[in-house]
Amino acid sequence: MSNKEVKAALKSARDAIRNKEYKEALKHCKAVLKQEKNNYNAWVFIGVAAAELEQPDQAKGAYKKAIELEPNQLLAWQGLANFYEKSNQTDVKGDLANVYHKLLELYESGDKQKWYDVCNKLVELYHQEKKYLEVAETWHKLIKMKQEEGAEKAELHQLWKKMIQLLKDSTQNQDNKTEQLFLTAFEHAMNSADPIPGEDHQNLYKDFIQCLSKFPHETPRLAKACNDMMALYPTVGYPLEVLCLHFIQSGILSEEALHCFSRLLEVDASSGPGIIGFGIKYIQEKKYKEAVKSLTEGLQKTSECPAAWHYLAEAQMKIHKHRDAVLSCNQALEAFQTPEGPSLRWKNLILQLKAEALIKIADADAAEEAIRALEQIVDASSDPVVLAVRGQAYLNKGLLDQASKVSQELLLSHPDLAESHALQGFIHYSQKNYEQAESSFLNAIERKAEIAEYHQYLGLTYWFMSDETKKGKALTQFLKAAKLDRYLGSAFHYLGNYYRDIAGDKSRARGCYKRAFELDGTDEESGIAAVDLSVELGDTDTALSILNEVTEKASPGTAKWAWLHRGLYYLRTGQPSQAVADLQAALRADPKDANCWESLGEAYLSRGSYATALKSFRKASELNPALVYSVYKAAAVEQILGKYENAIATYQQILKKTEDYVPALKGLGECYLMLARSALDDYLDRKAVDYIDQALEFFTRAAKYRPDVSCLWKLLGDTCTSVHVISPTKVNIQVPGYLLGQNAGKQILKKIKLLRLGGRCYGRALKLMPLPSIWCDLGINFYRQAEHLTAVGTDMNEISELLEKSLQCLKKAVRLDSKNHLYWNALGVVASCSAIGNYALAQHSFIKSVQAEQINVVAWTNLGVLYLATGNIEQAHEAFKIAQSLEPSYLLCWIGQALIAESVGSYDTMDLFRHTTELSMHTEGAKGYAHWVCSTLQDKSNRNTELYTYNIVEMNAIPAAQVVLSKYTERNPDDASAFIMLGYLNEYLHLKRQAADAYERAASLLKNSEDTEKYNTAMQNYGRSLCALGQCEKAIEVYMSTPLTDFDSIVGIALAYFKKGLLEESIKAYEKALSVAESEQSKAHILTALAIIEYKQNKVDAAKTLLFKCSLKEPTMESLKALCTLGLVKQDATLATAALKELLKHEKRDDGIYETCLIASGVYALQGKNVEVQREVCRAIHHNPNNPALWSLLSGLVPLYAPQKAKGGAVAGKVACVLDVNFEKEVLMNIAVNQLAAGCHMLEDEKNNPLKNIQKAIHLCPDNPAAWAVIMAACHAENTVACLNSSQPKRIDLEMTLLSTVSAKTGESNLPLNYIQTLEDWCLCQAITSLEETGKLSKAEALCTKGLKSCPEHPALFLLLRQVQCKQLLQSHKELPENVLEELRKTVMTTSTSVAAWQWLAKVYQSQRMMVGAEMCYRKSLQLASQQGSWNGKLSSLFCLAMLALEICMADVSNEHWPSLVQEATTEALKLSSSPLAALLQALLQCNRKMGARETRRMLERVVYQPGNPETIVSVARWYLLQHLYAKDDYELIDMLIENAKANGDVRALELNEKLSASA
Repeated sequence: MSNKEVKAALKSARDAIRNKEYKEALKHCKAVLKQEKNNYNAWVFIGVAAAELEQPDQAKGAYKKAIELEPNQLLAWQGLANFYEKSNQTDVKGDLANVYHKLLELYESGDKQKWYDVCNKLVELYHQEKKYLEVAETWHKLIKMKQEEGAEKAELHQLWKKMIQLLKDSTQNQDNKTEQLFLTAFEHAMNSADPIPGEDHQNLYKDFIQCLSKFPHETPRLAKACNDMMALYPTVGYPLEVLCLHFIQSGILSEEALHCFSRLLEVDASSGPGIIGFGIKYIQEKKYKEAVKSLTEGLQKTSECPAAWHYLAEAQMKIHKHRDAVLSCNQALEAFQTPEGPSLRWKNLILQLKAEALIKIADADAAEEAIRALEQIVDASSDPVVLAVRGQAYLNKGLLDQASKVSQELLLSHPDLAESHALQGFIHYSQKNYEQAESSFLNAIERKAEIAEYHQYLGLTYWFMSDETKKGKALTQFLKAAKLDRYLGSAFHYLGNYYRDIAGDKSRARGCYKRAFELDGTDEESGIAAVDLSVELGDTDTALSILNEVTEKASPGTAKWAWLHRGLYYLRTGQPSQAVADLQAALRADPKDANCWESLGEAYLSRGSYATALKSFRKASELNPALVYSVYKAAAVEQILGKYENAIATYQQILKKTEDYVPALKGLGECYLMLARSALDDYLDRKAVDYIDQALEFFTRAAKYRPDVSCLWKLLGDTCTSVHVISPTKVNIQVPGYLLGQNAGKQILKKIKLLRLGGRCYGRALKLMPLPSIWCDLGINFYRQAEHLTAVGTDMNEISELLEKSLQCLKKAVRLDSKNHLYWNALGVVASCSAIGNYALAQHSFIKSVQAEQINVVAWTNLGVLYLATGNIEQAHEAFKIAQSLEPSYLLCWIGQALIAESVGSYDTMDLFRHTTELSMHTEGAKGYAHWVCSTLQDKSNRNTELYTYNIVEMNAIPAAQVVLSKYTERNPDDASAFIMLGYLNEYLHLKRQAADAYERAASLLKNSEDTEKYNTAMQNYGRSLCALGQCEKAIEVYMSTPLTDFDSIVGIALAYFKKGLLEESIKAYEKALSVAESEQSKAHILTALAIIEYKQNKVDAAKTLLFKCSLKEPTMESLKALCTLGLVKQDATLATAALKELLKHEKRDDGIYETCLIASGVYALQGKNVEVQREVCRAIHHNPNNPALWSLLSGLVPLYAPQKAKGGAVAGKVACVLDVNFEKEVLMNIAVNQLAAGCHMLEDEKNNPLKNIQKAIHLCPDNPAAWAVIMAACHAENTVACLNSSQPKRIDLEMTLLSTVSAKTGESNLPLNYIQTLEDWCLCQAITSLEETGKLSKAEALCTKGLKSCPEHPALFLLLRQVQCKQLLQSHKELPENVLEELRKTVMTTSTSVAAWQWLAKVYQSQRMMVGAEMCYRKSLQLASQQGSWNGKLSSLFCLAMLALEICMADVSNEHWPSLVQEATTEALKLSSSPLAALLQALLQCNRKMGARETRRMLERVVYQPGNPETIVSVARWYLLQHLYAKDDYELIDMLIENAKANGDVRALELNEKLSASA
């Protein structure tokens, strides 16, 4: 290949490279090299192409070959540089630097710009590899070349700044040459800056100074730079800050440093270094608190200054803030981690200081940390002071052997070192070797007398020596310690101990304790002592200021002692709310302090927060059961809250542990006394007597232990006097012999003796403490004694003497305290009594009482009573009116107004008396109201007036009067008129036994009275009530003891004879009464009674004659009702209808509407008009909607005569209960029967269902046999529902139990025999049916057989027996013989009127596939049901027919008769009732005919989605509808149907859906 060809090939290679055809280029190059192996350009082109083809080794080799051939040619060096720059290999950077150096050589004499570019790249490469010296030298060379070229000052300035930027990260790792180049760059940059001064120049100066501060050996240069910058920029504080930090770190505090600190604070008052500098100055001046404050403030601004932290720790140690010092040391040690950290000397000092601080904390953990800190000190073993500190750390940790070892080594090696002897002293002191400790501390003081700690410990050594004479030496040492270290709080604490316990100087001790606490806020003992001594010295302000200062600084859960002491202070000074807050804060610090809980309880109690006080006292007693006071206070709070039973239990708990704890005995007595008063307020006198008995016992026990306590005797007097309201017959109280002057035993006292005992107890209390209140109590006691003697009719002299004593006592009380309104009021009451009659004094006393207390309702009422007693009615009314305005709920003023109204004949009298009974119970108000109620009831002419309706009916007057009068007679058992009224009211309330008892008591009280007429009336009333109770024989005796001359007594004995069964005597008596009867109405009543007697003697015609005789003259309602009833009993529809017609003409009163309605319903039932029966009752209810008896009647008649409206019957029963709860007994059973008839069960409603209601009825009236029969039916219904829902019946094996219960209850009752027989027969049939349906056929058969033995001609039982026997045959699944079927047919024919019998026979035929026969039987049952008017029978027969026909249709029998029968039967059923079952059967028929028709879907959807349809019916419709929808592939409706199935829990439909969807 010629040269021309070589050139052409090289040109082609160049073009290929230009076109990025590198492989082609390689071919050309290789072709050249074959010709010329050393062709420079060919090797360079190979390097380029190989590099692009990612063949690095070939490229590198090619470039090096080219360089080897011509080392001074640029092209290969440039290519190699580009190759290295693009390479990702890290090992090529050294080669690249060499390449750059070669390029610099080659460019230096030629292209300057390229030289600069390569130089920049080289510097960047060195900077990446952190070769800062090479960076500095190379960049310096670049600047030098620029200077030689004459570059401008601004350009050079930027180059110097760039050099600073490149080297600023190298300050920690620079050698001296680099450092000098770096600083030179700063100097040139600052000199070349423009303008000067200027912002850029200022920033450069800052950076220069910062850089210098990092080089310890450049201190002079740093000082010069700072001074120069301050000269240029006098307002800039930065150079001063750097200089100050330099002084702080170096530990130099010269005049120059102080001047620097001052200048800095002048420039920037908030500068951290300046503040720190002054803090160090304060340390030198021994102003340690100011030093701590300044250093802390300065370090908040400049935290990265270890030396400052050390100074702070040192200052904190001086003021004994050891924990703070440890934290400061830790901060200093953290600063070591930063590049600006101080020297090793600083670190050792800080570690030693930290160890010393930890030792002062004096606990094992701190000692362990101290040891760790000492281990970090470099060359610690060579420093004896550090060794002494280590010894103390060992001692604090409890490592006595190691401490002793260190001590011995120090004493041997450094015997003149004070720390060596001090350590030995600490060891002896810890071992209580006080003599050796004394010697050691004296040696230490001899060597270093300025150490306060040594003097303190020497003082403590003297303090704890047994020799009392050493206490004075201890004082001397404590004083020296306090003098040497005025911040040593413990020295002042022990000085306080000396002055308090030895010298007895409380004032000086208080000062020392206060100083100790000021120095050490954690010294609780000093704080407590300072507060306690301040309180003892009467300086509560100082005590409070100390406590306030502590609590203000305290964080939550701390400073318990301060909160507690301040809380107790507030409690003592009557500030309970503040006390509560402080004691709560104390408990946050220590929640288990029982004493604190007790104090908190006292605070709550003082504040009136009784419930929380109770909780606090209980908590205290839980934490410390030995705190009897807490238990006592808990009981006392319960007593205040009126929880007397709980309080009694708590007091008893105390007495179990401490029998003689008088406060508990007193509390028990007070509780029983309060219970007695409460019982007296409720007129429970016998209970009150029991409580008084108990109260006396406990008060007496307390008085035995503390006979010197006046209040116990006063309480005994109160207890004895409290019986004054109780009837003397009930007061028989056992009094402890101690009160009667006996040593032991008890004596029963009557009322008068107990009152006298109360007076003696008051006298004993007066001897101990002659208070006016006790004089008043004694006076009232004398008055009560006189009151009792007056009531029992004793000698008047004794009464007068007692009243005089009472007056004198009350006058004495008034003289002692004339401003007490209670004493004046009591004096007025005694003065106004009839035996004294000093009305002027009484009036004066009441007026004085009102003047003493303006809001004085009692005095105003008593003044009104005084005016009323003296006939001044107007003044009395005004006084009562004022009392009412003062307190509208005060009872006695209302009684006064009622008495005034009664005296003037006002219509408001009864209202006023009623209001008194509503306010509270009082004998006067009770008797007054009862009198007016009885008077109103006796007046028969006012029954239809609004006044009667309001006063008696709407105000529920009779029960209210009966209640208050019962309480009255309990308190006043000798008031005959009250007992007569009570009997009269009890009769109205149908309380027959209570009425008889009241009349008997009235008769016994009147037996020996002069008023024989009143006695005879009481006896007549008693006889009448006995007759009502059924005690006719006794009633006859009572009537016979009266003259029997007036009409009422003759009629009464006639009725008694009748009820006794002495009909002849009854007729004679009635005939006698007829002769004395004055009115025609009375005669008509007697004739009616005679007619009833004739009927009793089976003389029906005679009875009719008498009743007709009544109706001919002046017919009464009673005679017409009797005539109508006679027609009903004798099934005489004509007579009954005629009598009813006449009765309805005369019936105008509402009180007889129930009986009239009942008779009318009976007449319609007799006529076979079932619909009219229900309508008649509904009409009556429409006119009298508030009559519960009518609603109850309706609920009882609906199941019999309108079963299709059974749900309405259940509602009627509920209405009756709402109107009058007394109807619940009979109505609940009717509700249950109606619900059974309506098909209700427990699955529909768990709370309101037949079983629940009949259970309630049985609980209310367990002796009703009909209720037990209904519960049998309800259980059977629930079991049937359970079977239909494929669940296990729960109420099984109850048939025989319930059957025997019904038999037992009918045997105990007085019901008619035919009713009992019917009920027992029904229950027997029900039991047999239940047994049969549960598969217990043998038991059912045995029960049938047993029933037939007692009653062989019982067709229903015989039918049941055949049903049971037939079921056994049907279970064998064999075809029944013809003769068996014939026998069954004959059996049914014997009960041919039974709808159920024909339906059963139809089912038998159906099981034998005799469908036509089954149809005939169902039609027969339908015919019978129609004849009997049985709605249930017709509906069930129609459904049976429809289901029979549908079954045949489902079997695909091609006969149009059966589909038409389904349609006909269901249509008729829908006429009777909108039954969902009929709709379902029609839908199933349509489904059978045309499964895919749209009408099929509509009919099934109507059943499924119709609200209220039973789920059993809906489930069947849903099942068929799902099949229809799948057949139509209507997935939208399928999804909706499945959601409905899920919502209703239809598992069967969901399972079908899974199967159909799987096969779809």
